[in-house]
Amino acid sequence: MASGENFEQTATSIAALGKDELKKRIKTFKGRFRLDFTEDYLNNLGVDRLRHILLAALINARPRPLKTNP
Repeated sequence: MASGENFEQTATSIAALGKDELKKRIKTFKGRFRLDFTEDYLNNLGVDRLRHILLAALINARPRPLKTNP
């Protein structure tokens, strides 16, 4: 997710997902960290909250650009 365009595409695709697909993607998320939510917890969240969790995970899992010293 290096560019703003890629971010917009990712956000738009997440916005189109239904609750079951969002839960599936959260439960099978592969990144630098693990998402450990119970099925019961995910079932009690609204679609907007699930979208927020997935998008935040994707943003934080992306590689960080190398910082250069000025």
